[in-house]
Amino acid sequence: MSRIGFLGTGHIAAPIARLMSAKGHDITVSRRNTQVSAQLQAELGVTVAEPQEVIDASDILFLCLRPQIVADVLAPLVFRADQQIVSVMAAVSTEQLRELCAPAADFVQTIPLGFLQSGGCPLAAYGNDKLLANLFEPENAVVTVADEAVLNAHFAICAMVPGVLDLMATGSDWLASQTGDAASAEFYTTQLISGFLAAMDKGDAGRLATERDALATDGTLSLQMTETLQTEGAHDVLRAALTAIGKRLENG
Repeated sequence: MSRIGFLGTGHIAAPIARLMSAKGHDITVSRRNTQVSAQLQAELGVTVAEPQEVIDASDILFLCLRPQIVADVLAPLVFRADQQIVSVMAAVSTEQLRELCAPAADFVQTIPLGFLQSGGCPLAAYGNDKLLANLFEPENAVVTVADEAVLNAHFAICAMVPGVLDLMATGSDWLASQTGDAASAEFYTTQLISGFLAAMDKGDAGRLATERDALATDGTLSLQMTETLQTEGAHDVLRAALTAIGKRLENG
């Protein structure tokens, strides 16, 4: 088992720490944020320490800081050459990591979502993908990417998750306006979408379009829905949002 530290202890770090603890690793977390770190200490028995103490106590470090503060937090700290770094910070490049974490030089950048604690979260990996696989597989599949530009494109797709949830919330609200039962409407909407996706075959290119077309056949309500979304520009808006997010990540 490994000694694993977390700099930044928030909504991304917490489920990773829980999974790493369940796998038997020795966990040290920084006090940021104090409420989450205290909860993890009470729940898992992790050590809570100051940032330099986290580094000193760890062989593998998860960097879970907000990009706008990463330089201020990391610049005063001293890393070791033998340490391995896992960055889950969007818009923080490998070049920046090498400068801020020197002499450490073994990095992997990835894109986690909180449900990885339960398994089934694909992790795009740029850098030492074997480190990530050793930590997270088989519960969560590691998808190796060729460069930072491709990694940023995967970051952009991750931003679709709250976008899809936003659309589902709108659909649920509409259903509730028809039924008068908001709780039942949200349950039905959530169970419908999550159940379909859970049962769908995954991995083959074109599978999403195949499943869509199997539902949206001539004369169906499903076809009316997909055609309306196309003609009203929903897909153009999505592409524009993904492109804008990609450019934001590229520019840091």
